[in-house]
Amino acid sequence: MPAKRLKSLAIVALLSLIAQAAPAQDASKAMLSPGFTFAEAGGEELYANVCQACHMLDGKGAIGAGAYPSLAGDKNLEANSYPLSIVVNGQRAMPPVGQLMNDNQVAAVVNYVRTHFGNNYQDAVTAADVKAVRR
Repeated sequence: MPAKRLKSLAIVALLSLIAQAAPAQDASKAMLSPGFTFAEAGGEELYANVCQACHMLDGKGAIGAGAYPSLAGDKNLEANSYPLSIVVNGQRAMPPVGQLMNDNQVAAVVNYVRTHFGNNYQDAVTAADVKAVRR
């Protein structure tokens, strides 16, 4: 099995465990999409089903079995290339969940995070920006 495919499978397994362990207000919002890609199209839905288990409903992160950074009022999100790179490539304990999303989905979730949780960065990223980061 190619290394990239194996890595994607490992990410899906990890996210599945996280989603099952995370308390959910609505069980359907804590479940992963079927297959090896995410079905959600909107940023809010992607955040709720992919990111919220670690970064929490309010985006303030958590400390427990690991440290999940706060996205609320995060000055690092000002440069739109930073969250794009993190979502696509991962960093430290953050898996590269963008590998399981298409370019429009990555742009949607990054734009959502950059305009919510006390963030007000209005320079929206596009699918073309995501594609450039994937190279």
